[in-house]
Formats: sequence, C-alpha cells, structure tokens
Amino acid sequence: MSPVTRSSSSSVAEGTPHESGLGPRTAAVLVFGSSAAVLVVEIVALRLLAPYLGLTLETSTMVIGIALTAIAVGSWMGGRIADQVNPRRLIGPALGVSGAVVALTPAVLRTTAEWAPALLLLIASLTILVPGALLSAVTPIVTKLRLTTLAQTGTVVGRLSGVGTVGAIVGTLLTGFVLIARLPVSGILIGLGTLLVVGSALVEWRTRGWRGTPALALVVVAGGLATIVAPGGCDAETRYHCARVVADPDRGSGRTLVLDGVRHSYVDIDEPTSLKFGYVRAIASVVDAAFPQGEPLAAHHLGGGGLTFPRYLAATRPGTRSLVSEIDSGVVRIDRDQLGLRPDGGIDVRVEDGRLGLRRLDAGSRDLVVGDAFGGVSVPWHLTTVEAMTDVRRVLNEEGLYVANLIDHGGLAFARAEVATISRTFEHVALVGKPSDIGLDPTSTPEGGNLVVLASDRPVDLRATQEALDARHTGWKIATDDDLTSWIGDAQPLTDDHAPVDQLLQPYSPRSSR
Repeated sequence: MSPVTRSSSSSVAEGTPHESGLGPRTAAVLVFGSSAAVLVVEIVALRLLAPYLGLTLETSTMVIGIALTAIAVGSWMGGRIADQVNPRRLIGPALGVSGAVVALTPAVLRTTAEWAPALLLLIASLTILVPGALLSAVTPIVTKLRLTTLAQTGTVVGRLSGVGTVGAIVGTLLTGFVLIARLPVSGILIGLGTLLVVGSALVEWRTRGWRGTPALALVVVAGGLATIVAPGGCDAETRYHCARVVADPDRGSGRTLVLDGVRHSYVDIDEPTSLKFGYVRAIASVVDAAFPQGEPLAAHHLGGGGLTFPRYLAATRPGTRSLVSEIDSGVVRIDRDQLGLRPDGGIDVRVEDGRLGLRRLDAGSRDLVVGDAFGGVSVPWHLTTVEAMTDVRRVLNEEGLYVANLIDHGGLAFARAEVATISRTFEHVALVGKPSDIGLDPTSTPEGGNLVVLASDRPVDLRATQEALDARHTGWKIATDDDLTSWIGDAQPLTDDHAPVDQLLQPYSPRSSR
C-alpha cells in the first residue's frame, strides 16, 4: 500500500468516529443563538448591577472581564468534554441549565443586593460565568459534531467561528438598540431564559427525548415569579437607568427622582422655587448674584434629571429660555408624566448627548451654561475636559457664566483636576463648598460630596454670592485666587486624550444623595 493510500485511509478513520446527526443549518442556528445570548447576558448584567455598584468604568470593566473569562472557560471545557463524551448528549443540558440560571438572575441579584450586599460581587460573577461558560461550550461541541472528515476541518471551524461572531454582533446590537429601549431588564432575561429552555427541549427531543426539560421549565417560571416579589424594582427602566419617583411624605407636591439608587433630583411640582438639595441652592445663589434680579436668561443645561433648576429659572426669571441636553429619553418621559413638566414652561428638552448638544449651539448665544450631567455619581468624562470647556466658553457671551456641580469624596482628586481644567479655560474661577472640602478649614478632614464651581471671563461679585449662600443657610463658603490655587495643588487638567475620571474619583456609597 502506498503512503498516499495509508494517509487517506487514516484521515477518514480518524475523522469519522460517529455520525453527527446535526445538519449545517441546525449547527449554525445553535452557534449563532448561543453566541448572541452570551452578549445579551453581559450587557443586561451591567444594567442590573448599576443601581448597586454604580455605572462606572470599573463596573463595566469587571463585567466584560467576567464575560470574557466565561467565554474562554466554556470554549476550552466544551472542546475537552466533547472529545470524551458523546457531544449529542451535551447541547441540550448546556442550553437548558444556562436558561434556568439566566431566568433566575434578576431575582437573585436584586435579593442579594438588598439582603447580603457583601456577597453581591460573588453572586454577580456566578450569574455571568455559569451561563456564559455553558453557552460558549456550545460552539466547540457543535464543531465536534460537524467534523466528519479532517479534509473539511478548516471549512467547518471557520464557518462556525464566523457564525458565532455574527451572533455575538447581533446580540450586542439587538440588546443595545432594541431590547433595553423597549423591555425591562428582568423581562429580557426571563424571555432569554425561556428561549434557551425551549431550545434545550427541541435538542433533547431530537436526540434523547424530553427528559429534564419539565424541571428546567419550572425553574424559568420560578424565576419570573421571584422577580415580581424581589426587592429593588423600578418604576421605570429607561435606556440608562433604573428609575423611581418617590413622594415626599412631608410635602404633598414634593417628588424625588431616584436613578440607580441615587437621589438625583428633588422637585416641588407646585412650588418650583423650593430647593431642597444643597448644591441646587448653591447654584441658585451663584446665578442670582451674577445676574440682575428677574432678568431673563438664555441658558443651556448639560443634563436634565428632574429639571429642578430650569424650573427655578422659569419661575424667578420670567421669559428665560432654557435648552436642556438630556441623553435619557426615559427620564424626559418621567419629567412629563410624573414631575409636571409643561410644554409652555420655557424649557426645551432635547434628547441628546451633552457634548454634541454644545457643538450645535451658536457662538456667544448663551448667558448661562449649567453642568449637571451624571452617569451614576460621576460626570461623564467627555464633559470634563479642556476641549469640552472650550466649547462651553465658545457658546457663552462676553458676560456669560458657567456653573457646574461636581461630586467627589476622599482626597477629592477628580474635583481638583476638574477645577484645574476649568481654570485653564476661563479667566475667573471660584469654588463653592463646605469649608473643610475646599481648603478653608485645614483643621477638618474633607468629607466630600457636592461642590459647585463657577467660571467666567468677567469678574463675578463674590461678596454678593456669599451673601446669597448665607441667605439660603447653605453653610458653604467660596475659595478663589491663592486659596483655590493651593487647593488645586499639582492636579493636572483633563483632556480628551487623557481623562481618567473613574480612576480619580474616590470611593463612594451608591446610596448617598446628591
């Protein structure tokens, strides 16, 4: 026998250990669907964890890292086990168990966050790792079933890898652009869990009968029921937030807008001049001192929330036109449906990114720009840089004023860097806050929280500003000139090329108020 004949015979013998019983279309559907499901779980996990861990770069990095770990472990283990066990016995259980875990995830995470927060990271990791690994194991298992000859190895592996990648892309786009915009995250996961269990049932029916499927179906139903009674629910799940509106028990017309567990805005529907949060009173004091009383303004607001300050301007300065850039259409809907926003109130809300909204404004078109945009408890990094401040300065007129709300804790590293950034752009800058936080009381340790920075190219009457702060009983003081320079220290300005906002921010409690 010639070497060529021996090689050919050997290849066929090694490549056909069993009949696959799995057509190319079925294989493609399984790989496509399982890959898409992994990305759905990853993206939705971010939404589930944001109310408890914050929507930060660290949270996103952690979830992505866990998902990639799950993909790596699942791919490796799936291929290894498929070489030792009949692959046809593996697909159904992988889909079914992952579906059951996915369906239980909303109830489990929310209950853990409320009753055992110390275990949240562990439980969250498992709810991503387990289904992610099981679903990622499907591709090597299916590949094993489709390899009937070594002569087609490259074709089969390449085709299924491509199909899996396309599935991941579709899962990402479908979740980000469609599902989260239309469905609550609990509904997405319960629906996905149901689909996976149905897929498991179909695979089991074709290979081994219906064994195990009824029990998994009961788990999915249990997950749905548990989600209904689990703590931590939302009045509305928007594109970016878990949102609730809480009535003020001491004031019938008072409402607090809570986003991802953080109190973002307090609104008195009947009395818009009633300002509860200290930082809002500070912003009002700064603006009232900077412009003649009752004078209407052309204002632009970066971030909307409950629109507390635009309402205040409309009430105290009739004729004021406030343009608001609010990225979350769900929050705007809450403003209209639950917080009494009227279309004739002089407030024009645009659903848009704040940086892009600035670019659309004409130069010198605004008297006032207010920065109050937050993702979780941090200012979106692209609104903190020298380049962003240059855009703010461009849209302000010669007498214009920029006022921004900052949140930081501990060493206040982010706040110092942001004030350094603003100082590079504007000629006159001052910082308003508790004396211990702004360096005016060196005997006290900074507590952190809210600070308000004001900036302009014309001098601001700081004496009048302090009188306004005192009249509102804020207890806040003003740091400027040498005091402010000393407070900033060696903090470096933030730029589009380097703005490590999430790293500079000090640890915070997601349940602390703004």
